[in-house]
Amino acid sequence: QVQLVESGGGSVQAGGSLTLSCAASGATYSIYDMGWFRQAPGKEREGVAVIVRGYGTTYYRDSVKGRFTISQDNAKNTLYLQMNGLKPEDTAMYWCAARRNGGIWFNAAAYNYWGQGTQVTVSS
Repeated sequence: QVQLVESGGGSVQAGGSLTLSCAASGATYSIYDMGWFRQAPGKEREGVAVIVRGYGTTYYRDSVKGRFTISQDNAKNTLYLQMNGLKPEDTAMYWCAARRNGGIWFNAAAYNYWGQGTQVTVSS
């Protein structure tokens, strides 16, 4: 089992920045890749960014490319999401997720482990 704990959410004005962190514990050796997902009120959960743990390969949804950066510190078993140039449409609950096997980047159903979520609110 893997436990994931997010932190770093909050409220910020448009154009501002936030960094989300996700601390992993437990059977972290079993993780193939990790990602960030989000869900805004009334909308479906969507993938934001994914990183392959052993290679550092990253993938982003188009709407955050150039603004968000996913990174990892494997020594600390921590995943990060640096969010710059935040927009009101980035407002959502954000979750960290991990899975034991690869696959379609943003297929949420393929992720085995989820954190509790952290709220990000961007005001205009």
